[in-house]
Amino acid sequence: MKNTLRKLELLAPAADKNVAIQAILHGADAVYIGGPSHGARSKAANSVEDIAEVVRFAHQFRARVYVTLNTLVYESEIKEVEALVHEMYRIGVDALIVQDMSLLRMKLPPIALHASTQCDTRTVEKAKFLEDVGFSQIVLARELSLAEIKDICHNVSVPVECFVHGALCVSYSGRCAASQVELGRSANRGQCAQMCRMPYSLRNGRGEIVEKDKHLLSLRDFNASGSLREMILAGVSSFKIEGRMKDADYVKNITASYRAQIDSIIAEFPDKFCRSSYGESFIDFTPKLDKSFNRGFTDYFLNGRTQASMASLLTPKSMGEVVKDVNILNNGDGISFFNQNGEYVGVGVNKVEKGRIIGSRQFKLPRGAEIHRTLDRQWQKVMSRDTAQRKVKVDISVDEEGITACDDRGVRVRISLDVSKSEAHNVMQPRPVFEKLGGTIYVLNNFENKLLPQTFIPASQLTALRRRLVKELDQANESTYKFDYRRPENTEAVYVSQSLDSRDNVANSLAVSFYRDHGVKNIISAVEVNHDRNRQTVMTTRYCLRRELGCCLKDKSVSPEKRKRYAGPLSISTGPHTFDLEFDCARCEMNVISRGKNSQ
Repeated sequence: MKNTLRKLELLAPAADKNVAIQAILHGADAVYIGGPSHGARSKAANSVEDIAEVVRFAHQFRARVYVTLNTLVYESEIKEVEALVHEMYRIGVDALIVQDMSLLRMKLPPIALHASTQCDTRTVEKAKFLEDVGFSQIVLARELSLAEIKDICHNVSVPVECFVHGALCVSYSGRCAASQVELGRSANRGQCAQMCRMPYSLRNGRGEIVEKDKHLLSLRDFNASGSLREMILAGVSSFKIEGRMKDADYVKNITASYRAQIDSIIAEFPDKFCRSSYGESFIDFTPKLDKSFNRGFTDYFLNGRTQASMASLLTPKSMGEVVKDVNILNNGDGISFFNQNGEYVGVGVNKVEKGRIIGSRQFKLPRGAEIHRTLDRQWQKVMSRDTAQRKVKVDISVDEEGITACDDRGVRVRISLDVSKSEAHNVMQPRPVFEKLGGTIYVLNNFENKLLPQTFIPASQLTALRRRLVKELDQANESTYKFDYRRPENTEAVYVSQSLDSRDNVANSLAVSFYRDHGVKNIISAVEVNHDRNRQTVMTTRYCLRRELGCCLKDKSVSPEKRKRYAGPLSISTGPHTFDLEFDCARCEMNVISRGKNSQ
């Protein structure tokens, strides 16, 4: 029956092997981690040896390990990438997350490929094409609504992956060239300068500064926890937490929270869904999403344009949790608030006396200001401990001829016995010995003793048998682990467009060959290789600054004063960088246009 259920995957980020192991212990069904090179977070690279260790740990629970190879590949790097993929295949990595289509033309082993969010998949047609050319899993753009997600899920047969939590790129992923054009640092090469988090001043068509030093492109953090049930019913199979630069405390808390929620939904629909890995996580803290880094939360476009605000205009820093009663604060905590000038203020807490905060320095809290706790010292102490174990339940049966063990993963082993008879009245019972599985991933679920009353097995022999049983369960699990493999490419599949521009990220001859094989006639190379730093669109986003500021051009209720204040053409600037804003109201999109490297 279980094979007919749709497997649900909680996919957690890993900056390194230690974070990966914590993610799995706290309930992740899979982790994604950067390899030695060509991952979209250049500061989150990991050695082959470390990834191999993560693979061995994860596969105990039938959890999977995906390696991110989701940067652009330059012509001179093709052989290097081919060699790296062979290494990943050799150590048992389950899949690669990629955006550069050159990998479909490289000489690779049959490792599964997942289409990265950098592939910018927003339509049924694009998703079907990626399925047709051999991708085993498709990561959708973060901007999609539930209705759009459902449409895609119902029109492809491979698993669909969606983000559920973490930082948001303001531009469609994979289509942001701001950092490259302005600073020569490519986001598509793992070197994003995070220009969307910078403070900008907004000028209207009369050249007046109407917003000064605001973080106009800095989005709040994504939080889809309130829509998980709807996402599952829409057809999503993999639920991705963003954060390959996040520390272990963040990953532990967020993973544990979503694990509990997904498990609750599976319990609601046991005949439809199941987990895609095995082992129960025993967690000794109560997860709380707002305890971890966040800029405030948004469900973005998941439920349509329902939120008044999607951005964190006043600061790109973490907002933490809202404090409604200052008496919960402890010595050593950190708080933040906005002062009367709208400036972000952070201060340490020395103590609280009669509802009054005594800070590490003097500060003035405006009347009615919302206080956020950005550092919870007690929470930090809890999270610094080992906070989870993950155990696989095993049923053990002992009879006159042998011992049989069956576990949750479906692994079954049997070892033979050489027993003797005893005339003693107090024959040792084997169950207590087999309960001592501490130090292993196993926990005894059911035990059946079929030995005859006079059968005697020495305690030392039982202990040795228990150890052998554990070893054989481990070996049987390893030998029966099922890998996904590269799907065949449909050479007749036609790409969704006959033309590609620089934002389609074609950076080498193999990618050109792939697209030409699938019907593309006109190809403009990626900005990284054509070095175009002239006036061009560097971001396209569904987020609209006009709407964020309450001046949507389609909203007839906007006052004449506000229309005049934000009359176009609008531009934003920070330091030497100036961008013009264009609004495509028919598509509900905003284009951010660089005037060029040396423009003001």
